[in-house]
Amino acid sequence: MKSVKIEGTKRSETGKKAARHFRSEGLVPGVIYGGAETIHFTAPTMAFRYLVYTPDFQIAEITVDGKEYRTIMKDLQFDVVTDELNHIDFMELVEDRKVIADLPLKFVGQPEGVKAGGRLVIKAKTLKVRTLPKYLAENIEVNTDSLQIGGNIRVEDVKVDNMEIMNSPRVPIASVVTTRALRQADTDAAAAAAPGAKAAAPAAKK
Repeated sequence: MKSVKIEGTKRSETGKKAARHFRSEGLVPGVIYGGAETIHFTAPTMAFRYLVYTPDFQIAEITVDGKEYRTIMKDLQFDVVTDELNHIDFMELVEDRKVIADLPLKFVGQPEGVKAGGRLVIKAKTLKVRTLPKYLAENIEVNTDSLQIGGNIRVEDVKVDNMEIMNSPRVPIASVVTTRALRQADTDAAAAAAPGAKAAAPAAKK
């Protein structure tokens, strides 16, 4: 399981004014909740870059004044004008307490429908799961080998041990659709096979 280490400093000041002050100094306010206590801290903006700007699911190991907290990222706030990171929330992982997390989907295999000329369409990139911290994973692997043209893989088709998937079961997460070239080929084949269809007669010689 990938993890990112972050060094933070505990803060006593909260509120918008304090947050503006921290950001002016290149610091991002954050909070850690879900454990024995709620921790308010700051860390340099660059400390979060490998956690925020990636599609990967990772554990954030945050050290605040010498104490380490094992967490997952739960919420982000960005400035609407500058798009800079304004605030970040983390949930502390407690061994015997289940957490809810969005895990990335990793699609593997070569769909039968793609081999036949179709195109794979990914309709969901993550699934929301409830599980114990020890079962958290970097991704959920989904095999697409048996997917035919016009077929779907739905949430209910995904089987993972020790996790409760919270998305609606019937929602499609991947499908194979027909392409324009394949539709044209089918149309041409149907026209050629239609009753009465025949090759054009050769031009008569003079």
